[in-house]
Amino acid sequence: MKKKRLLIATLILVAIGLVMVYSSSHIWAEAKFNDSFYYIKRQALFAVVGLVGMFCTIHIDYHFYQKHALKILIVCFILLILVLIPGLGMVRGGSRSWFAIGSISLQPSELFKIGMIIFAAKYISIYYHYLKKARYALTLLVVAFLGFALIMLQPDFGTGVVMLASIVIMIIASPFKFIYFVWLGIGGVAGLVGLIASAPYRLARIVAYLDPFQDPLGSGFQMIQSLYAIGPGGLLGVGFDNSVQKHFYLPEPQTDFIFAIICEEFGLIGAGLVVCLYLYLIIRGVRIALDSKDLFGTFLALGITAMLGIQIMINLGVVVGLFPVTGVTLPFMSYGGTSLTIVMTCVGILINIEQFNG
Repeated sequence: MKKKRLLIATLILVAIGLVMVYSSSHIWAEAKFNDSFYYIKRQALFAVVGLVGMFCTIHIDYHFYQKHALKILIVCFILLILVLIPGLGMVRGGSRSWFAIGSISLQPSELFKIGMIIFAAKYISIYYHYLKKARYALTLLVVAFLGFALIMLQPDFGTGVVMLASIVIMIIASPFKFIYFVWLGIGGVAGLVGLIASAPYRLARIVAYLDPFQDPLGSGFQMIQSLYAIGPGGLLGVGFDNSVQKHFYLPEPQTDFIFAIICEEFGLIGAGLVVCLYLYLIIRGVRIALDSKDLFGTFLALGITAMLGIQIMINLGVVVGLFPVTGVTLPFMSYGGTSLTIVMTCVGILINIEQFNG
């Protein structure tokens, strides 16, 4: 039963996500597509695909990914390049980040995150005892930054940050010396400032983060509406499907800001239960990493857990106003087929590592 807890927690999160995608989206769906079930039908389809992916990866020996890590990474790089080509990549919200396959879209940057984690886990497991010297980490860092650069060309800043941060956490867990991280941190901050300064919309998000009420109808609008959703929720919330903010106040509430609707409809208690489920998932992932009997399993589990944890932290931080708006989805909850499928598949990998080392 203990080994099934991670699976059960994941299925509960997916079920809550489906309920909240319907609740938060049916008003918009009726207005835009004359079909209140437009978003939930697609999310449910991808939940089924995610279930299939998860149960497949549960039964695939995780060492399979170790054997084919480079091939997986090369395919992910090719997809990142192809999506940038006009006519192949689909533009949505100002970003060329998707392939359109009929009415379904595929986001290669989501695939790249797990592909990069698999490659990093293999690389670190091979060079673990050599990573005390900076030059042995250089190859891994160069590959990660190359992927980050391709993701930024879309642009998709949030996904790029999640990917890079996950790899950095994996390297931190290796014998890599702390002083090197100081220099990497200085370089990272300088690069971050440059990226923000190079794009006016990112600078506007920083200004809105510092004081969203300076531009309440522009860059600060989404943040303000999110806070207006959270405030009335109180302890128990206004009740399921009784949200006011989803009535064309909070833009696209079924995506990055779905947690604001959860807070509004189910209050502090409901939101707290969701956060507890996430905390359990992260703690379990770390435990699986620590219990793994080989370095590849340890770093693969750590990388997947870090990816999920960072994404959850950034999304919740944005929704409550702790971080600037970044466009990072909430795992298992936000509307988005590729994201849901990938995170469910990743949980399958975690469960396989747990079973193999149990």
